Amino acid sequence: MITEGFWTSWLAFWMLSGAPGLIGVAAIAHSLYLSRRHLGAIKEALKNSHYIYIWGPSLGRRGFIWSILEISKITGMIVWPKPSIRTGELDPLDLKNFPPHLKWYLIVNLTMMSIPLVWLIAVAFLLKYR
Repeated sequence: MITEGFWTSWLAFWMLSGAPGLIGVAAIAHSLYLSRRHLGAIKEALKNSHYIYIWGPSLGRRGFIWSILEISKITGMIVWPKPSIRTGELDPLDLKNFPPHLKWYLIVNLTMMSIPLVWLIAVAFLLKYR
């Protein structure tokens, strides 16, 4: 059981809200880094995919929020490819030939977005059953 003094400490504040918030900000910064520095290489690697064919010319040119959403969409297509292949958005040959270092960046991006979500679910559980 967690003592009552813990819930009023600064440690509780940082564990419950500060750390997931900082990781979330880092994930947004990493998404922007990918959209500014590596989007051209990602588009080139996925040049036969329907999603890139349709949205390719406007990718990375629609502003802050759209850049984050585009990288999230591409991350989902690469990390979980089966739904994207079934719907025809992703070419299986492009997936097979996708550069491993770019895939690693996308997996890191997904991990950085998932950690705060899991952390906040655990915090909600702790707060409910304290």
